[in-house]
Amino acid sequence: MSKFTPTERTKVRRKPDRGSYDLDLIYSILDEAFVCQVAFIDNSLPFVVPTNYVRVGDKLFLHGSTASRLMKTLSSGAPFCLNVTLLDGIVCAPSATGHSVNYRSVVVMGKAEIVEGEAAKLAAMRDFVEYVIRGRWASVLPPTEQELKGTIVLRVPLIEASAKVRTGFAVNDDEDYTANAWTGVIPMKWTALEPVPDPRGNSKTPAPANIQRYSRPQ
Repeated sequence: MSKFTPTERTKVRRKPDRGSYDLDLIYSILDEAFVCQVAFIDNSLPFVVPTNYVRVGDKLFLHGSTASRLMKTLSSGAPFCLNVTLLDGIVCAPSATGHSVNYRSVVVMGKAEIVEGEAAKLAAMRDFVEYVIRGRWASVLPPTEQELKGTIVLRVPLIEASAKVRTGFAVNDDEDYTANAWTGVIPMKWTALEPVPDPRGNSKTPAPANIQRYSRPQ
């Protein structure tokens, strides 16, 4: 499969020329970010909760406390919507209403499945850590049995998904460019800064290369 099949829920209607169902594009956006916003309904009220995730093949994995409203709701099989957005630039237009942003975003519609079994949950937790910082799992303490019991891990099959991307400059009419305002794009990039050591950590352990030269995607 090279493309997701658009559905009534994932079809891009506003600015459809910016929409895409290309599998590689959607996966690349998901792999660069690691924080998503999950929208769901609980007791007839809408909620949007940020959480992190990991993509493994054609599935996303989410995890959280067994006491979490998000985890409780999603583990019941309730439908939800997940969004990831990467900001690539601020678009300065000659008119106030022409300003925009360049971005790459993904929307996933789905239902979650509970990951059962200690070995499967432990493997997912390793994937989470490795997704955020490649090579990190080998140097940290693994989850304890109690920590695993207190954690819900959910698997989300990637079936309904779409991407939306904006690039380039303002789309104003030519006559708008008689204004004196500067026009163009301010590029934006998510960049890691200098690592800050924990004062309670081992002062003799230097930050390894995967920390010193951190970037996304890993």
